[in-house]
Amino acid sequence: MREMTCLECPRGCQLSIDEESLEVTGNSCEKGEAFARAEITNPVRVLTTTAVIESGTDAMLPVRTQDPIPKSRMFEAMRFIKSLRVKAPVEVGDVLVRDLVGTGVALIATKSVKK
Repeated sequence: MREMTCLECPRGCQLSIDEESLEVTGNSCEKGEAFARAEITNPVRVLTTTAVIESGTDAMLPVRTQDPIPKSRMFEAMRFIKSLRVKAPVEVGDVLVRDLVGTGVALIATKSVKK
């Protein structure tokens, strides 16, 4: 049995999930059940970090994945972003990388930076 706190709504239900049968208890809504099953079978997260920006008014550019990526690919994605050099100017929402480390998910800017 695995215990976790649901992150799908403000209630923060304390969930218990049987890792073999995927039976979930403790959830107050269907979202909790889906969250727990996904956490066991394929945990994903939105990655939020910074990248180096060149020739801009700032030294670092806040970025995030447009959608969640597999939790198992986080360190690989971070290594790639650490090596990334973005050229200013950049607008909020600009796609910096279309397919981040083969996940099929775009990396986008979350701040505008002028040249």
